[in-house]
Amino acid sequence: MSTVTDQMMWRKSSYSGVNNNCVEVADLPCGAAVRDSKNPAKGHFPFPSAEWEAFLRVARTD
Repeated sequence: MSTVTDQMMWRKSSYSGVNNNCVEVADLPCGAAVRDSKNPAKGHFPFPSAEWEAFLRVARTD
């Protein structure tokens, strides 16, 4: 039996190193989810679209 997390398409930044110490992101129908690439089984944090877009806007300007 698969879970919602198993069906998510996780990706990490091309700026990530080879040691997997990074954050992974998956698109959700109404936002995005974030998880630790070293511990994917520990779960993820979902963010609504407005919060995710605000985060990206700030991250891109800093």
